[in-house]
Amino acid sequence: MLRKDIITNFEFDRSSASADEVERFNRLSSEWWKRDGAFKMVHRFNDARLALLKEALPRHMNADGSLEHPLKDVRIADIGCGAGLVAEPMARMGADVVAIDPSGRNIEIARSHSAAQNIAIDYRHMLPEQLAGSGERFDIVLSMEVIEHVADVPMFLKACATLVAPGGILVLATLNRTFKSFLFGIVGAEYVLRLLPRGTHDWRKFIKPEEIRAALALHGLHEAEVRGMVFNPFKRDFRVSRDLSVNFIQLFKNADEPRRALSHD
Repeated sequence: MLRKDIITNFEFDRSSASADEVERFNRLSSEWWKRDGAFKMVHRFNDARLALLKEALPRHMNADGSLEHPLKDVRIADIGCGAGLVAEPMARMGADVVAIDPSGRNIEIARSHSAAQNIAIDYRHMLPEQLAGSGERFDIVLSMEVIEHVADVPMFLKACATLVAPGGILVLATLNRTFKSFLFGIVGAEYVLRLLPRGTHDWRKFIKPEEIRAALALHGLHEAEVRGMVFNPFKRDFRVSRDLSVNFIQLFKNADEPRRALSHD
């Protein structure tokens, strides 16, 4: 059963969220910031993912990536933020971050951790379609390893696309639906090497890059860049690659209007 004190104001049969997935992440939420806990490989994956974001986001925002705060004056929405593993580094880069998650427990932990680090982030317990319906728009919308957990992919992608301001970008990261991803992403990661808790992923929910590309084109977003992430079983870490067969990250642009270059004093 879902805890009513954690899951509130959502009608799951009318939303992009999956009640089962939210309940599972509620149970694991206390593990998020433990680098040697249940999400230890997520932290290693996140290190490689952040390296890519820190290089690509300033470049696509016409900002100077060598500055201490290259994303100053940039509004970012982190969709499915978990406990803030991506939101906090984005805020450290100077961005104004709104981070949302359907797990109330995740939001509680994220707020507590960012407060302890003295990092200002606007965490909200809500769904992407609710945020999109508010009328808020963002220069950058991030959704990292979320889409493979949602119940309604078209609704989710529409909400993410709606949140992108003219000239803004959307970054999606997920797992490809290939035989290799089944072997490496589920059998290897969850059952053989036990890098992730069993049941973390359902291969049937994985999605191909071309499927995302086609869906977002309907909403005026066009792919500008795509990269893969590959795992080194000997070092037990990840690196950015052009191999998209397991994990991949796509960056899409809303070309309605060109974005001005950021100016920093």
